[in-house]
Amino acid sequence: MPGTLFVVTAPSGAGKTTLVRGLLQRDERVQLSISYTTRPPRPGEEDGREYHFVDIPTFRTLRDRGEFLEWAEVHGNYYATSKVWLKEQIAAGRDTLLEIDWQGAQQVRKVFPDAVGVFILPPSLEELERRLRGRNTDSDDVINRRLLAARGEMRHVSEFDYVIINNELQIALEDLVAVVRAARLRYGTQHARLPHYFDFLEQD
Repeated sequence: MPGTLFVVTAPSGAGKTTLVRGLLQRDERVQLSISYTTRPPRPGEEDGREYHFVDIPTFRTLRDRGEFLEWAEVHGNYYATSKVWLKEQIAAGRDTLLEIDWQGAQQVRKVFPDAVGVFILPPSLEELERRLRGRNTDSDDVINRRLLAARGEMRHVSEFDYVIINNELQIALEDLVAVVRAARLRYGTQHARLPHYFDFLEQD
């Protein structure tokens, strides 16, 4: 039975990483797809765990060889997903989650039309700014650029199957867990899991 691909998107600061980490702790059947990026590691991040960190020439070489399912430039850095690895995981029945931006999500749907899209929104742009400043990792100029970008990103929310507003973290996490469970109960997924049961029901 093929696995389910989950695509989770959010503007920077909406809490996507925290929610995904909580989901992975709650549901061991979901694994995270590790993307490639050219941005430098943040404190505490490790190569091969949060991302595969590569320089720009290496990234471009992999891209030109057709290694990536999708790639995009975000805030001056490149991000990409390994196409071959992802296909292998889905074919092996492993539920896999992608954390990517809306541009990458569009490209993923061309190859995986059954992917489940989830968009995470902040409760307001004012709260998003507060969270970004609370990180104490970016300059005012970077924060202003992220807020401007967030407005454009959030306009693509209608392209996704589910929308979670991350006002209270625990409630938002329960919503994300519910989306994953609901996706496994879709007819096509259940039919693939229990073909003999449904074949019996469809007999004349």
